[in-house]
Amino acid sequence: MSDPSRYAAEFEAARDNPDAFWADQAEAIRWTRPPTQVLDGSRAPFYHWFPDGELNTADNCLDRHVDAGRGDVTALIYDSPVTGTQARYTYAELRDAVARFAGVIRDQGVAKGDRVIIYMPMIPEAVIAMLACARIGAVHSVVFGGFAGAELAKRIDDATPKLVLSASCGIEPGRVVEYKPLLDTGIDLAEHKVERCVIFQRDTQRCALVSGRDIDWNEALAAAEPADCVPVAATDPLYILYTSGTTGKPKGVVRDNGGHAVAMHYSARAVYGLSPDDVFWTASDVGWVVGHSYIVYAPLLLGCTSVMYEGKPVGTPDAGAFFRVIAEHGVDVFFTAPTAFRAVKKVDPNAELGAAHDTSCLRALFLAGEHTDPDTARWAGEKLDVPVIDHWWQTETAWAMSANPLGIEMLDVPPGSAGRPMPGYDIRVLAPDGSEVGADEMGDICVKLPLPPGCFPTLWQNDARFRSSYLDEFPGYYRSGDAGYFDAAGNVWVMSRVDDIINVAGHRLSTGMMEEVIADHADVAEVAVVGAADADKGQLPVAMVVLKSGVTRPSDEVIAELVALVRDRIGPVAAFRHATLVERLPKTRSGKVVRATLRQIADGKEWNTPATIDDPAILTEIEAQLATIGYPRHGG
Repeated sequence: MSDPSRYAAEFEAARDNPDAFWADQAEAIRWTRPPTQVLDGSRAPFYHWFPDGELNTADNCLDRHVDAGRGDVTALIYDSPVTGTQARYTYAELRDAVARFAGVIRDQGVAKGDRVIIYMPMIPEAVIAMLACARIGAVHSVVFGGFAGAELAKRIDDATPKLVLSASCGIEPGRVVEYKPLLDTGIDLAEHKVERCVIFQRDTQRCALVSGRDIDWNEALAAAEPADCVPVAATDPLYILYTSGTTGKPKGVVRDNGGHAVAMHYSARAVYGLSPDDVFWTASDVGWVVGHSYIVYAPLLLGCTSVMYEGKPVGTPDAGAFFRVIAEHGVDVFFTAPTAFRAVKKVDPNAELGAAHDTSCLRALFLAGEHTDPDTARWAGEKLDVPVIDHWWQTETAWAMSANPLGIEMLDVPPGSAGRPMPGYDIRVLAPDGSEVGADEMGDICVKLPLPPGCFPTLWQNDARFRSSYLDEFPGYYRSGDAGYFDAAGNVWVMSRVDDIINVAGHRLSTGMMEEVIADHADVAEVAVVGAADADKGQLPVAMVVLKSGVTRPSDEVIAELVALVRDRIGPVAAFRHATLVERLPKTRSGKVVRATLRQIADGKEWNTPATIDDPAILTEIEAQLATIGYPRHGG
């Protein structure tokens, strides 16, 4: 890039001399053994950053700031409209809470390298649990509390944890979600048997403990001694986070300690424009990568105040909730999913409830997790009177691949674009033959290897699947699985997934996983699930179901059972409600269902009959059948 801007200079420095660039960024981290090597490419495509370095991530998140005289600074603000409570932890208080709970984990026989599954709601104890694992070198794997027992069991079997940390319940608007029955089901279904669970009893609803297996959180805490930080290799895993796999064994994204700490600290400053004096609020869940990176690790590594919100954009109590939190806690930078603002806009189109709160403290709004439609971005920007920045990244990368870098300089990025490549990412758009396409041409969005620090080095105990899922299609590149293009000015436009992952209210879920569940029903012969556009949630799953011959039961009865089945096996997070019975599914002559065309039909987009389709008449049959359940939904 020839533009002599600060962004161009930083981007080129990271591209042309990555060792020097990332060595400089690593100076911000406290190492128990500073690295002498920046990048190890001896086992490419398995790259490792800071391979001979040693550190502790929890030490860098907490102890380092206390030692620097910032122990009285607020580290975490917990705001829970669903319980009507708030809490604040200074860096010193959070360090002490983490050290004491690390003692609890250690007392259960957990040591460096052991795995711990965390299945918890959005409460401070979830953050404490994550950091306590990091403090003693244990590897945490957080499972979103909305997942059903069967999905939890898959993750237990893959991670083989020594311990599970959970809570009695989660709280949603108007209902309590009992975690304990889901946890018990998951443990029962799993082949790997967990010997111990530590359960936090919430005042809203307590649960019965299993004698000999379950331990009361507060009782264990009262008996524990604080644990010191355990140094780990920079290349040792910090956590495993499971992505939405299609079938069978889930994909466990591994995050290392050293590269992750460096990248989180860098991205907090460069991407989000944060300083240690700022209040940063990420409205997500610790069960997702956004919560890992930007509720817990990045803000605490930089020394910011992080807001943890147990509530919704609307309904807790109303559509002014986001504005209230920003005003009440003096939020400087806010990050959420576009679907959250679509929900607010739907309920309160003029933001009259929001106008009651003074949000002049806010500098910027960041949106990610799904494509940001320009209308929603424009509305949010007007109501908050701040720039709205769309950015693009994935569970696999942990931080932004493209953005408008607030902490470097604001660039002229058009609405609808996800910004420019961030320093460290060499993004290319490739044709099926691996050649680069020209400006404004759609293709596979890929990143030239090596990926920068913070990105996953592999999948948990599955190097072969790491290669086959991400690297083999385009040797020398990481295949993001997203399709899009560069415009002539170098902005990245991310248009769709190239596989079957859909975004439901910012949650990445697999339609293949839903198909597997539905196909398990005794009356179902075949099923195709696609993500159809939804004005509020971004996408919703829509199922086209072929019943077995001879099934004569009422269609409403079968569909109700399918909805209940998905809710039971995957959880309410799937938001699966729409299905229709069809005579047959449209397939290519090689037997593949033409899902892309089905998506276009469901979205009301112009569609062409694929050249390889076996029987074109099926598509018009599907179109007519989708109309009976309200698809396409023109105008959202």
